[in-house]
Amino acid sequence: QVQLVESGGGLVQAGDSLRLSCAASEPTLSNYAVAWFRQTPGKEREFLALISAGGGSKRHGDSVKFRFAISRDSSKNTVYLQMNSLKPEDSAVYYCAARRTFGAYGRDEYDYWGPGTQVTVSS
Repeated sequence: QVQLVESGGGLVQAGDSLRLSCAASEPTLSNYAVAWFRQTPGKEREFLALISAGGGSKRHGDSVKFRFAISRDSSKNTVYLQMNSLKPEDSAVYYCAARRTFGAYGRDEYDYWGPGTQVTVSS
C-alpha cells in the first residue's frame, strides 16, 4: 500500500509561482508512475501531468503544459509540480496519484491517491 501526501499549497496572487510536493511512505515511490490532478467543486478531476517511474518520460495536460512542470527526486522519494504564472482559474484542490505503469490519464486508472492540497489564487 502506497501512502501519498501532498504539500505546498496555499493562497497566492495571480502571476505567482508555487511548487507542490508529493511524498510517499514505503514502498519507494520510485517504482511508480505518478500523476497530478486537480478538482474544483462540481467539476471532473482534471489531469495535469504525469511522470514515469524512472523520470525519463513526462506528459503535461494541454491546459497547463506551458506553465506547469512535473519532476521527481528519487533520493527524496518525492514528485513535484512546479506551477508558474498562476491564474485565479488554477484555484483547486491538487492531488497526486500513483500506479505501476506509465501512460494513464484517467482518474479511475490510478491505484493510490493523496488527500489533496488546496491552492487558491487571488486576482
